[in-house]
Amino acid sequence: MIINHPLLGPRDAAEFVYLGDASLLNRPSRDIENAAQAFTDYLYLRDNPAGVHQELWFHEQGDRSWLVVTRNTLTHDITRVELAHDIVRASVQQNDPNHNSEHKSGLDQ
Repeated sequence: MIINHPLLGPRDAAEFVYLGDASLLNRPSRDIENAAQAFTDYLYLRDNPAGVHQELWFHEQGDRSWLVVTRNTLTHDITRVELAHDIVRASVQQNDPNHNSEHKSGLDQ
């Protein structure tokens, strides 16, 4: 399988490590009322869809970037590849337009 890296171009999937559902980018806040339950769900509950799905991939043998790959799990066709950092930044800005654009996520480390 070839992953078309947004910065480096087409790369073999063997260079990457699959890390699961891209919903992991949406970590719940510890300040919400039901934080314990939200974190339990975040850590242990995963969908396992057949069809189009967004997944996290880590470019371990390359630039060490995190990618969100939109892939059909039945055909393995990849329809979109984005830097996870860009998705997190856009989500933060969409949810809080006054937020500092230098926001650091767990993916920035």
